[in-house]
Amino acid sequence: MAVKTVINAAGREVPVQINGKPVIPFKGVGKHRPAGRKYSPPIPSCTDFPPDGNKVVRSLEEALRKCGLRNGMTISTHHHLRDGDLISNRIFEIASEMGVKDLVWFPSASFPCNDPLIKYLEDGTINRIEGSMNGPLGRFVSEGRMNGTAVLRSHGGRVQALQDGEVQIDIAVLVAPTADYFGNARGTGGQSSCGVIGYGKADSMYATKVIIVTDNLVDVPCYPMEIEGNYVDCVVVVDKIGIPEKIVSGTTEITKSPDRLLIAELTASFLEKSGILKDEVTMQAGAGGTSLAIAVFIHEILKQKGWKSKFGFGGSTKYMVKMLEEGQMDYILDAQAFDLDAVKSIENNPNHIPYPVFNAYNYHSKGNLTSMMDIMILGATEVDLNFNGNVVTHSDGYLLHGIGGWQNCLHARNVILPLPLFRDRIPVIVDEVTTLCGPGELIDVIITERGIAINPLRKDLIKKMKGSGLPLKSIGELKEEAERICGKPQKAQFEDKIVAAIKWVDGTVIDVVRKIKKPGN
Repeated sequence: MAVKTVINAAGREVPVQINGKPVIPFKGVGKHRPAGRKYSPPIPSCTDFPPDGNKVVRSLEEALRKCGLRNGMTISTHHHLRDGDLISNRIFEIASEMGVKDLVWFPSASFPCNDPLIKYLEDGTINRIEGSMNGPLGRFVSEGRMNGTAVLRSHGGRVQALQDGEVQIDIAVLVAPTADYFGNARGTGGQSSCGVIGYGKADSMYATKVIIVTDNLVDVPCYPMEIEGNYVDCVVVVDKIGIPEKIVSGTTEITKSPDRLLIAELTASFLEKSGILKDEVTMQAGAGGTSLAIAVFIHEILKQKGWKSKFGFGGSTKYMVKMLEEGQMDYILDAQAFDLDAVKSIENNPNHIPYPVFNAYNYHSKGNLTSMMDIMILGATEVDLNFNGNVVTHSDGYLLHGIGGWQNCLHARNVILPLPLFRDRIPVIVDEVTTLCGPGELIDVIITERGIAINPLRKDLIKKMKGSGLPLKSIGELKEEAERICGKPQKAQFEDKIVAAIKWVDGTVIDVVRKIKKPGN
């Protein structure tokens, strides 16, 4: 049966239903207003819990049975253990052994360690993933092999979906490096310290049942606590929740590429000459190699000028920690630790503060941290001539990774995308992005090794940068230069079947990903 679709405000064809539920097409930035009241889970009673507060059960299987695991449930996890996670796969292994089918997995992100879940997608244990996916998982979905339709949300969009009742978690399984028998939990301490576990905060508040899994049980109270025990149903103690060497993975080293270092240098110079970088600046930078180099250059400018950053928002790295320790940053507000230096800093420095995305990114709340940020350094897989951005697919159309906090961060005062002009001889600037994740009106500057393009909407920046000596070009000129070097890339070919929906920060659907059309099909 054909899926009914409409054209949304971004000009993209999107369905009016996803997985049998009605959805709202994207209306434009700031145009959608939610109605109603926040979702609430069922009211519990202390009568049903041990009077001594001890909620420890013998195993994860017992906890899942106690929480009533059954067909069709939505199961959530968080990703602070990153590629070292030893628990999320075990949930579905247990479910498969129990004969449970059609589960919805609602992770805050997935990693290569989750590739074994493909077999549970194939046998029907898992119906669909509503969260990020990459590598073999992304390929599996892109090829139309998943039973349900994937839904990709930003970190803020995920908590918005929970708060608004768009997604209702039946069982949240939340790993915690340290917890007590009542269920109070935190991200520091023990053999598997990951710094913070704020991605699980909203899950604990809105899920019907909550299971804490730890390998470091301490006496009550586990303090400081990021998750409070009065939201928790069961506590499970295991030998190991994560592999420490893999908990911090995938980033953390400054690029050694001359082109990427040039991009970093141009970015820092642009920020200084434009006046965006200033005393008491607020900023967020990523943890990729280029972003780390930018952080180092910014640190040097702050030191030279005698300036301080009021606060940085993390994902934190050792380079941000160094700013804090050397006095060039007053506070780090942190949603995720990207390396061991950041983990240690959270444990020891009172000015390095765990700060859940529920508080920072949720668009359906009374203000967002991101709109208070002066500088936002982000990446992208593609940008088009209208400055629209893509972060979930490459030009080949395959799902590459999740949105993360990217969409939420677009609401900062100055959004800068330092990007190589091409990757693997494929231009990054295209006529139209393969998948629309963020509207161009929110992206201010594209900085490449061969020139800087300022969004024409930012007339103030264009005026400030005249005579700066920096290589200013139009985005069209950058695109033409990339195509002179690499040629014009072939567009990916798709079938009609929708395999994933991309939500905007307000819960509306901004675009979809369709099934890849293989050669010969």
